[in-house]
Amino acid sequence: MRIVLVLILVFLTLTGVAHAGDLTVSVRDTAGRPVRDAVVTVRPDAGVPRGPIRFSWPLRIAQRDVQFQPYVLIAPVGATVSFPNLDRVRHHVYSFSRGNRFEIELFGQDQTRTHAFASVGTAALGCNIHDQMLAYVRVVDTHWAAKTDATGDVTIAGIPAGPARLVVWHPRLNVRGNESAYTLTIGTGPGRQTMTGDFSARAAVR
Repeated sequence: MRIVLVLILVFLTLTGVAHAGDLTVSVRDTAGRPVRDAVVTVRPDAGVPRGPIRFSWPLRIAQRDVQFQPYVLIAPVGATVSFPNLDRVRHHVYSFSRGNRFEIELFGQDQTRTHAFASVGTAALGCNIHDQMLAYVRVVDTHWAAKTDATGDVTIAGIPAGPARLVVWHPRLNVRGNESAYTLTIGTGPGRQTMTGDFSARAAVR
């Protein structure tokens, strides 16, 4: 079945004196079903603050039950991600993705290896031993990034007021780079606002 991803709801709640906004994005398919693991990033036109980008989640992809967990990880550019093996079998992790090619040769249970992701973009991960294992590291250069949960929703807090670029990425979104970009403006008025404009990402998902 061919599915179409549609970004149908974008809500903005302004947080007051700092003129920052909390942006809630809801990603659904054409049947209204939530889309999980869609990465949403916002980059203000004014740029991002200098200094390291830090997120609240661990920069870690475990091998457990002969699967990568989590399926999608967001990591800041330049960050080091750990790969603990929690299985009784050995794994051989690799990525052939442009800008983030690497290989971690065979390592066993309770061993951990690491890799630093130097380029913005997406690294598709596999295991040379177990073909069914697949995961993605979405490497970003903005503080404002998060992924949708089982409800298809995600909220990104504290975005500075002004024009910005919104990007939605999903590994099965069948467009260039698996991403769709939009422009929006984070307002400065009080209260909750519904963003206007065309936020539809009409692209077939394999």
